[in-house]
Amino acid sequence: MTTQPSYTHGTGTTAQPSYAHGTGTTALLGDTIGASLDRAVAAWPDREALVDVPSGRRWTYAEFVADVDRLAYALLASGVDKGDRVGIWAVNCAEWVLVQYATARVGAVMVNINPAYRTHEVEYVLNQAGVSLLFASLSHRGSDYRAMVEEVRGGCPRLRQVVYIGDPSWQELLRRGTPDLAEEFAARTSRLSCDDPINIQYTSGTTGFPKGATLSHHNILNNGYFVGESVAYTEQDRICIPVPFYHCFGMVMGNLAATSHGACMVIPAPAFEPKATLEAVQRERCTSLYGVPTMFIAELNLPDFASYDLSTLRTGIMAGSPCPVEVMKRVVAEMHMAEVSICYGMTETSPVSLQTRIDDDLEHRTATVGRVLPHLEVKVVDPVDGVTLPRGTAGELCTRGYSVMLGYWDEPEKTAEAVDAGRWMHTGDLAVMREDGYVEIVGRIKDMIIRGGENIYPREIEEFLYAHPGIRDVQVVGVPHARYGEEVLACVIPSEAADPLTLEELRAFCEGRLAHFKIPTRLQILDSFPMTVSGKVRKVELREKYQV
Repeated sequence: MTTQPSYTHGTGTTAQPSYAHGTGTTALLGDTIGASLDRAVAAWPDREALVDVPSGRRWTYAEFVADVDRLAYALLASGVDKGDRVGIWAVNCAEWVLVQYATARVGAVMVNINPAYRTHEVEYVLNQAGVSLLFASLSHRGSDYRAMVEEVRGGCPRLRQVVYIGDPSWQELLRRGTPDLAEEFAARTSRLSCDDPINIQYTSGTTGFPKGATLSHHNILNNGYFVGESVAYTEQDRICIPVPFYHCFGMVMGNLAATSHGACMVIPAPAFEPKATLEAVQRERCTSLYGVPTMFIAELNLPDFASYDLSTLRTGIMAGSPCPVEVMKRVVAEMHMAEVSICYGMTETSPVSLQTRIDDDLEHRTATVGRVLPHLEVKVVDPVDGVTLPRGTAGELCTRGYSVMLGYWDEPEKTAEAVDAGRWMHTGDLAVMREDGYVEIVGRIKDMIIRGGENIYPREIEEFLYAHPGIRDVQVVGVPHARYGEEVLACVIPSEAADPLTLEELRAFCEGRLAHFKIPTRLQILDSFPMTVSGKVRKVELREKYQV
């Protein structure tokens, strides 16, 4: 990054502003996703592109593009036009990846639907996006997707076709993709622009219905590429992807990072299973492993963890929430992931804005979320007046550049609330930019605890409590208090071998080491945390459940 100028503030001191832009020698890609895939196939036709471990199926790049194009032809034969919305409501599988690339090949907009959605949520998304063709799983973990689709189909007038993965309807669709469509396919691809909308991802709002972040080829292809560049991916890499494809973590940081570098995508299971993940790493000799911290914690806590051969791993990505120091130490030492990287971002920014680099030290990988990626800008501003703050001061993190979404689908007012006139995306996260340009996330603006006028950042307390030997995992939230406005609640998953933890013991551990107003006044022992499908802890649910 370039050196920033210093500014004189009212105090007479000088400080750099909390602003940074990413520079680099590698130019942005100006391609569509299809053109990028073609380049990979031309360079590495015989290298493995995709392995679906549960089914035992595998594809070289040449085989992968052949199946992608067969599906693309079938979409053309089914009347899918450029800009049409094609939904996918499915768990991780090879067909999910084929749909991702085939829709991009024909210029359709793939609409990702969270597998955890129930009928009223699915009906909303199908109608709000105007989905005309839907791909869906048949069933998973007690969810009967066919039954739910049939329940809502009458209320979705624009939905004209449903194809079920693993059902005869999938093969029936593929049979339509005949070679005589080659000329139409070529004509379609020639009319595609890298700035076309290609993907809608619904953000998991805590109130009301989710919003559909609309992303272009340019948004997500470049983001996947530069994330992969930051961990030095080549065609030699094999990426184990246990995170969901419906989220940017899986389909952008996983799939697009892989295909833009000729690497291999490895699917360990339809949904996250710690045992299946480590088995896939061992069997497929993976060099990279993805996950949110809770996934790595689950893997490290398997009773037979030490029996897995993970020696081929060198890197990987943790994202979704901060990584505790002790967990990072074990990931580096026991999982051989010396070059593991932390990423920060949001769906609306394709998703990654900040990332640690493979040679960053332990402190930077655990206390920060890295520095800005090439061709992007970040700043920390006063949440009230939007003025850029000096480095070292907490404020709202904003980001700008190629990664910022085109907007929320068909919701211009909500788009304007999130993306200002200068094209800065307001993240809603509280952050501090260090003097070296690395950024610390200190919480969500809405998660910050205000106790008796004191601002408390849950992340700081959580990081401290992870050092307690009786605590396996912890989440800190603010709950109402009659006198102070809010008080600090620690929700703890105890270590298996530990004696039952009491509030008195917890407070004694904190005394003299945390400011008195940060010390938890309430303790809740839990077996697990409420989670989103993408692996994030739902703090809002903890606050609501334990507010009395």
